[in-house]
Amino acid sequence: MSNKYELIDEKNWKRAMHCMVFRDSVEPAFCVTFELDITKFLRKIKESGYSFTMAMIFVVSKCANEIEEFRYRFVDGQVALFEKIDTAFTYLDQDTELFKVVNVPMQDIMEDYVELAARTAREQKEYFTGPLGNDVFQFSPMPWVSYTHISHTNSGKKDNATPLFDWGKYFERDGKVLLPFSVQAHHSFVDGLHVGRLAEAIQDYLEQ
Repeated sequence: MSNKYELIDEKNWKRAMHCMVFRDSVEPAFCVTFELDITKFLRKIKESGYSFTMAMIFVVSKCANEIEEFRYRFVDGQVALFEKIDTAFTYLDQDTELFKVVNVPMQDIMEDYVELAARTAREQKEYFTGPLGNDVFQFSPMPWVSYTHISHTNSGKKDNATPLFDWGKYFERDGKVLLPFSVQAHHSFVDGLHVGRLAEAIQDYLEQ
């Protein structure tokens, strides 16, 4: 069952003009890469015995869900605002070295999410279980390299407004553990301002 959404009356929506301008772009999504300080977070995750990947997916999804702009999508050509967004992530099959895409509903508590995500990923046999719903955040971590920039494949579907989050291999600098982190979002709904708010919210959460 998909999450609830409300259709937006675009005649009375403050973002209508911006949405229209960017929606017609050849490439309506933009991608930003920045570093996150995960020093405290990494220590706590290791103490808890949680998967770093699953814990990060939870943190990012929790923070992104709290920013309205990241919950907008196009539904049958119309602008819709979802109440809640779930998760979909890539997970490597160690035997075949091919990834599968795993869908996991967002949970209120990290412990619950990490447990459910790990179990779902382990038990899923298929690489792809069908087309992704509109109501997910996509995650595709790349922990083998500390990158400074990343780009993504483009389906050519301009109305695909699903945000995509990635991170690379974390590394140490000046006594801190840093993580290269990327946000790709549809410019019809998300501006640099909102990426900035998300970056701040994630960093605040990681510091707690």
